[in-house]
Amino acid sequence: MLTDVEAAFRSMKSELGMRPVYHKTEHRSDGHLFITVLAYHVLHSIRVRLRAQGINDSWTTVRKGLSNHVRITTSMKRDDGKIIHIRPEMFHKRIYDALRLPHRPGKTVRTIL
Repeated sequence: MLTDVEAAFRSMKSELGMRPVYHKTEHRSDGHLFITVLAYHVLHSIRVRLRAQGINDSWTTVRKGLSNHVRITTSMKRDDGKIIHIRPEMFHKRIYDALRLPHRPGKTVRTIL
C-alpha cells in the first residue's frame, strides 16, 4: 500500500507540476500540501471505483492508457454500401464504464470531407 501511495504522489507531482516546491512562506507551503493531499484523495476515490469494477491496473497504467484518447468517431462507407465506425478503444470504454462517465461528453460536431 505504501508503494501505491508513493507512486501516486510521484505521478501527481510530476504531472500537476507540484514538484519541486519553491515556496518560502509557511502559508504557501501549507497551500501546496493541501492541494497535493486533495489531489491524492480524488485519485484514491477513482482507484477505489476502478477496483470495485475489477480493474486493478496501477495508476500509471490507467493514466498512460487514457493519454491517447481523442473523442472522435470516424465513419466510412465501403464500396459494398456498409458503413464502418471507428471509435475509442475498449480500454477507454472499460474505464469510463467503471467510473460511470459518458463515452461521448459534450456536443457532436459533424464534418464531411
